[in-house]
Amino acid sequence: MNKSRLTTAAVLGLGFLALFGLVGAKSQDAAGKQVELSVFAAASMTETLTQIGQQYSQVRPDVAIVFTFDSSGALKTQIQEGADCDIFISAAQKQMDQLDLSAGAKKNPQGLDLIDRDSRFNLVENKVVLAVPEGNPADIRCYEDLGTEKVKTVCIGNEDVPVGVYSEEILRDLGIFDSLKARGIITYGSNVKEVTTQIKEASVDCGIIYGTDARAAGLLIVDTAKGQCSPVVYPAAMVTRSRKKEEAQAFLDYLVGGEARAVFEAAGFSMVECTLGISLAPAFVADFPSYAHKFNQRTFHVRLINLCTSDKKIISQNQAQRDSESTLE
Repeated sequence: MNKSRLTTAAVLGLGFLALFGLVGAKSQDAAGKQVELSVFAAASMTETLTQIGQQYSQVRPDVAIVFTFDSSGALKTQIQEGADCDIFISAAQKQMDQLDLSAGAKKNPQGLDLIDRDSRFNLVENKVVLAVPEGNPADIRCYEDLGTEKVKTVCIGNEDVPVGVYSEEILRDLGIFDSLKARGIITYGSNVKEVTTQIKEASVDCGIIYGTDARAAGLLIVDTAKGQCSPVVYPAAMVTRSRKKEEAQAFLDYLVGGEARAVFEAAGFSMVECTLGISLAPAFVADFPSYAHKFNQRTFHVRLINLCTSDKKIISQNQAQRDSESTLE
């Protein structure tokens, strides 16, 4: 490793050591004073976030996490109307963008500035699946079966909720959305939990939901979308008007740590990684091995998220520079 890289790694390491010390000190100062943190999250995260919240109470007994679960569209509207919320976790970029001024006028036509852009990052990814009631009475095997006489009723989410948007994308990709509507066999749920319930109770022949919800409800998955719809990515961010920014930031950091990751992955979610943060890891690990585990944590790479998601030119330039340095060594 050359001298300049050692110096950079040393500066980063000392900065992180100082940061961790400050966080610990503030936590000790706040001991005994419970703060209520309001987290609005997509209904599909009910089971996982509830479990993570219980775990977090052991780590931070001074913070009480209060969750509100609903469709991302309903939660977006509540935040827009002034609801008390510190953190928003959506099941799609659309609802987050509509509150984020930096998303631009096309995605945020009302010019709302309700999301802390610096805190925003992509947390987890899900899958969209076709699930059936116990026993699969209609003998449905795949998405293509939705266009056959096998199916008399299918449930999807409303068009204003993410799971409904993903479902419509799949059905349009198959070229059967309009015919299913014409046949009058589509029923709707206001969020993914309502769709899941209709499938579970065998009120419909099948339904399109998230893989995590099917798994939690013990439903049989007969097919999984593969390229027929947009990636199901869950962005998370602080709400700008939050008065508990330190506590909100700490919980966002916890969500990408090892304990929360284990819960998400056990439920079927996939973590969204920041490749730029990972690319910087070797130099830091070489000099500060005791902090190697921090690389997959948001504490390290949250400020790099914008580079990972938006400024791809900068990433390319940095990579080119690193490649050039490697050639010279």
